[in-house]
Amino acid sequence: MSAPLLRNARSSSLVIKSPAKVNLRLEVLGRRPDGYHDIRSIMVPISLSDALHIALTNDKRVQVSCNQADLPVDDRNLAYRAGLLILQATGKREGVQIRIRKRIPTGAGLGGGSSNAASTLLGLNRLLEARLTRGDLIEMAVKLGADVPFFIVGRPALATGIGERLEPLAGLPRFWLVLVYPGISVSSRWAYERLNLWLTNSLDHINMPPFSWDISNLRRFLRNDLETGVIEKYPILRWIKRRLLDLGAAACLMSGSGSAVYGVFSAREGARQVCEQLKKEFRGRDWEVFLTRSVGS
Repeated sequence: MSAPLLRNARSSSLVIKSPAKVNLRLEVLGRRPDGYHDIRSIMVPISLSDALHIALTNDKRVQVSCNQADLPVDDRNLAYRAGLLILQATGKREGVQIRIRKRIPTGAGLGGGSSNAASTLLGLNRLLEARLTRGDLIEMAVKLGADVPFFIVGRPALATGIGERLEPLAGLPRFWLVLVYPGISVSSRWAYERLNLWLTNSLDHINMPPFSWDISNLRRFLRNDLETGVIEKYPILRWIKRRLLDLGAAACLMSGSGSAVYGVFSAREGARQVCEQLKKEFRGRDWEVFLTRSVGS
C-alpha cells in the first residue's frame, strides 16, 4: 500500500502523507564492503506523519521548503534528491516544488527523511504520469537510502539486505504506541559506528524467534542492536523506557538509530492516558510525546 494521497488540488499538484516508522526488531548482521550494514528488521509504518505538497513548475528546478527552519533544503535533503532522481530517470523537463510540513522529529530513528524521499517518488510518479512500477521505484529508492524502499511499499515488512529486500508481513493486529522524543538528534552513521559487531554476531541471528503478539511474549521479542551503544551515550533513554514500563507499556524499545523511544499498548485508551501523563511530567523540557498507532496491517 503506497502512501495515501490527501488531496489533488489540480493535475499539476497534490498533497501526500509521509508516514514515520518504528522497528519492532533490528538486528545488525555485519558490515559490508560498501560501508552499509546487512540487517534483519521488522518495520511498521505508524500514523504520525509529515505532509508534502508537491507541484510541477516550469523553471526546470527542484525547490524544497519546510516549516522547520533548520532542515536543509538543498542536496542534503532526501526529498530534493528524490525529485532530481525521478526527473532525470523519466527525462521530464518540468521543475518541481516540494513544501514539507514536518511533524516527525528529525534524528529520531523514525525514518522521516527517508519517508519524505519515498513520498516524493510516489507523488511525482503520479503527477508526471510516468507509470513507473513499484519495482522501478524501489530500484530508485535504494540509491537514496536504506530505509527509502520500505516507504515505497508502505506496509509492515521484514527487511533484509541493507533494507531493500522486503517481505510483507500480513495479519499483524493494530497496536498503539506512546512515542517519546527527548530532543536528541542522533546520526544513523554515528549509531552504527558505535555498534560492536562482535557482540551482535551471535547464534541467535540464525533463526529469528517466532513473532507473537501475546503481550507476555512481546517484550522478549523486541530487539534493537543499536540501542546499547546509543543508551551508553544518552542514558536518559534508559530512564524513558523504564518510565513507560512503569506506566503500563507491554514493551518498550528505541526505534532505529534513536533517539525516539516507544511503548506498546494494546488499547487506545490506555495509551492515551499514558501519553497525557507523560506530557504533564515532561512539561518544561524540550521533549515531544506522541500518541500514534500502527498502519497498513
